[in-house]
Amino acid sequence: MNDYVPIACGEHSRFELAIMRRWRLRLRWRDEHGESHLATLLPRDLETREGAEFMLAESIAQGDGVRIRLDRIDGWECLDGKL
Repeated sequence: MNDYVPIACGEHSRFELAIMRRWRLRLRWRDEHGESHLATLLPRDLETREGAEFMLAESIAQGDGVRIRLDRIDGWECLDGKL
């Protein structure tokens, strides 16, 4: 994934905090096809794979797993705490 652009360390830390505290996030992102998504997610983990970083999360509405490349997140807000 040569086009990956690392996110700021502070953003990464806020995602880690949300994972540790099990806070729900309202996230807007683009998938690998450029389609926009907006969902309430429970972030579960962060992973690095093929030179890119991803958030592994669970959809609150549908319960299915979601894998989101961090540099494709266009906006987010924490619904349970202050980040």
